[in-house]
Amino acid sequence: MSDVQEIANRLVDNVERVIVGKRAPVQLTVLGLLCQGHILIEDVPGVGKTVLAKSIAKSVGCQFQRIQFTPDMLPTDVTGVSVYNQKTREFEFRPGPIHAQIVLADEINRATPKTQSALLEAMEERQVTVDGKTYPLKPPFMVLATQNPIEYEGTFPLPEAQLDRFLLRIRLGYPDKAEEIEILDRQQHVHPLEELGQVLGVEELLEAQQAIKDIYLDTLVKEYIVEVVRQTRDHPDVYLGASSRGALAIYRLCQARAALFGRDYVLPDDVKALAESALSHRIIVGPAARIKDIEPATIVQDILDRVPVPGAQVRA
Repeated sequence: MSDVQEIANRLVDNVERVIVGKRAPVQLTVLGLLCQGHILIEDVPGVGKTVLAKSIAKSVGCQFQRIQFTPDMLPTDVTGVSVYNQKTREFEFRPGPIHAQIVLADEINRATPKTQSALLEAMEERQVTVDGKTYPLKPPFMVLATQNPIEYEGTFPLPEAQLDRFLLRIRLGYPDKAEEIEILDRQQHVHPLEELGQVLGVEELLEAQQAIKDIYLDTLVKEYIVEVVRQTRDHPDVYLGASSRGALAIYRLCQARAALFGRDYVLPDDVKALAESALSHRIIVGPAARIKDIEPATIVQDILDRVPVPGAQVRA
């Protein structure tokens, strides 16, 4: 796993040349990339959500597209449209911005549910169907979506089916005083993003994505993951808990995190470190708990505190 660890750290270190003091969220983003997943970045404006997506794309040398979602956007503005060519007298498909390797869906909750649904097939099957014809998306296809959790005017909440397709939900947060001064110093003459170079090839990334699937998970750890997920469905403050896709998300993320730290096996600590980011956006809080301002992250933490951590067992 030393190769995967070296690749992941190379990516994290390169992105940190632009994103200051946010190693944990950057690591989560790299884990999502290694797991072939999609990431929802939920935070206030101006903390580097768009810059993070661009930094990942430049670091890997992937084709990057940014979609600015607005209420008047149509599904064909995302997927593409067939246009009649008068010279050839045939319809030609003109691909939309979703046909890129890394796609930034900026302010995704500003689009109507009809337009948001245009992403569902792309995110799950990694393909787009237009006029009955299917177009595969080039790997490593990844959607990084952003939304502002504070401003609700003119927004449309993401449906549960779409939230469930995001492997992770992360927050960057404000930098501290010293980090903010460093941001000012770094951007005195030119934005660091403009000088950011490629440190990884696409083929190398695809090999790393396959390599993490060989990380060992003991049966006890698998049972721990499933029990944590099942507890989200039975918790008294939860109206709708995480699906089996949530268990698969933790399963794959734990493998990637183990590789990031140079291990070829998963520990229960990996599950605890990733559960909040992988499950909180999949939980719908019940009406009574919502009145008390109970957050999904608090519920996940309560479950982690109550579910017994598995011990070790001797391999045969």
